[in-house]
Amino acid sequence: MSRSKKWRLEWSFFLGENGRRKYNKLCKGCVHPCKQSFRAVLIACPHYQSARSKKCGNRG
Repeated sequence: MSRSKKWRLEWSFFLGENGRRKYNKLCKGCVHPCKQSFRAVLIACPHYQSARSKKCGNRG
């Protein structure tokens, strides 16, 4: 198996219609290496915190 074919098989969950890697919209701008595929529903990310979420003990 050629190197590019093996790479394509490994990354097939991340590849879009144009053959390029595509990440989840929340992971696209993230600097951390825990990126998820655009095909997956983002369930939990240790680095992501919504701007709408309230921090515990922070009232004001």
